[in-house]
Amino acid sequence: MPFKCNQPAVPTVQQDDAVARITRWDFAPGAATGWHSHGWPYFVVMLTDAVMKIEAADGAVSETRLAAGQSYRRPAGIEHDVMNGSDHPIAFVEIEIKRPTALGT
Repeated sequence: MPFKCNQPAVPTVQQDDAVARITRWDFAPGAATGWHSHGWPYFVVMLTDAVMKIEAADGAVSETRLAAGQSYRRPAGIEHDVMNGSDHPIAFVEIEIKRPTALGT
C-alpha cells in the first residue's frame, strides 16, 4: 500500500535516450513518489541531506538517513514507494541504465 501523502514528489527528466534516463526528484516534506518499480538498474545521488522512508512490496517500511553527495544503487524490478521523512525539502538525481554495454569506455 503506498504511503499517504499530501502531494507527490516532482520528477524532472533531464535526459532520456536509448542508453540512460536521468531524472531529478524533488520532495516537499512528506511527499512520495507513488508505488513503482524500475525496468533497469539504477543509481541515486543525493543532492541534499535526507531521511528517506522506503516501503517494500511486503509492506515493510525502512528509514534511511543519507547525506548530500551520498549515492547508492539498486537492481531493476524491485517494487517500492519512497517518501521524504525529513522536515525539509529533499532532492536526488536518479540514473537508470537502459543499455550498460552502450556506455563504452
